[in-house]
Amino acid sequence: MDDIDSMFSHLLGEIDNLSQSLLTAADTADGVPASQRQSTFSIGFTDLNESLNELEDHDLDALMADLASKSTTSEMRLNTDQHTGSLTDDPITTPNMTQGSDTVAAFQPPSNTAGSSGAQQTSEAQTKADKIKLALKKLKEANVKKLIIKVLMTDGSFKTLMVDERQTARELLDVLFEKTHCDCSIGWSLHETNPELQIERSFEDHESLVEPLSAWTRHSENKIYFESRPQRYLMFTDPELFYMWKKTKECLNKITDQDKKLLIKEHFGGSTLIVPDLEGMLYLKEDGKKVWKSRYFMLRASGIYFVPKGKTRTCKDLACFVHFEKVNIYTANNYKQRYRAPTNFCFILKHPCIQKESHYVKFLCCEDEHTLLLWVNSIRIAKYGTDLYQNYQTAVRKASTLQTFQHTAHKGKAAC
Repeated sequence: MDDIDSMFSHLLGEIDNLSQSLLTAADTADGVPASQRQSTFSIGFTDLNESLNELEDHDLDALMADLASKSTTSEMRLNTDQHTGSLTDDPITTPNMTQGSDTVAAFQPPSNTAGSSGAQQTSEAQTKADKIKLALKKLKEANVKKLIIKVLMTDGSFKTLMVDERQTARELLDVLFEKTHCDCSIGWSLHETNPELQIERSFEDHESLVEPLSAWTRHSENKIYFESRPQRYLMFTDPELFYMWKKTKECLNKITDQDKKLLIKEHFGGSTLIVPDLEGMLYLKEDGKKVWKSRYFMLRASGIYFVPKGKTRTCKDLACFVHFEKVNIYTANNYKQRYRAPTNFCFILKHPCIQKESHYVKFLCCEDEHTLLLWVNSIRIAKYGTDLYQNYQTAVRKASTLQTFQHTAHKGKAAC
């Protein structure tokens, strides 16, 4: 009996210690300096002030207008609540109702009366500095989380964009199409790289960028690229590669465009998505070691399964390797040198919050580039399902519209 009492007392002590540690952690989080907190608003810059300076004037004006609108709405709601409370306490007293005009006026640029061009430039610089100062203040008060990100171009230049938690990767692509005047083909994507793990992946068009980018560490060297990846939607342009992968090349070469449409309709057009029945030998890296062992893996809608040693390939003997709900798939670079992988055709599966090497990261290696292509894109089909098909349809539709518009504009200029 004494032993039970002792164990119970020890348990209560552990619970108390845990509670105290959680309270301490919460206090520490609340006490983070503002200079550190504001860095979450900026991706690819040393601080938020630098990123605001890189915004184009019309983008900065749009940010100011949006923040002013939210500030006005908040003030009106607050004053309405105060007005209601005052009426309850004293029906005769009517408080002054502020409509937020001061806030809106504060965002208006000062009038420029300077006569000389030098004075005008000084005034414009001061105007932008004032806007940035106000934006820094209002960003901290904003209810909707915003990021200002640096997107690198293939020619080495970059674009500075503002994105909030409601925007998707597709919406940012549309903005970049307007800014860069590229060919608007369906292969364009926003691509993230992680030098720490030597990995990369393209954001899916339906994804919100704020959440995964907010998971980057404070001094992260991760980058975002705007690049064309022609094989991005290969599962829809050449579906036979994934749904007839066991067939010979000779057989696949006979597939017509009509056959491809039927394959897409059969596997994506029904009430239930059909995942490619991909399976085969892959190399698995052992935890904490530069040792790779071959295992027989099978792809299913819920995740990847493998055949344990000495077992058969029947469903009852399969062991779950990973579920797709909480992980993303990334292709890896130069793992043959870094981890002594059998080949350089590797990919990993990890939670987006994991930014450094961890035993929670799953490392897999393929025999060749074609096998890597099959597994990476088949996993995307299993994870994103019909969202992926809708992304493809939207990309095709918008590419056609934008290319037609650009062609018409080009003809108009030529006529002039």
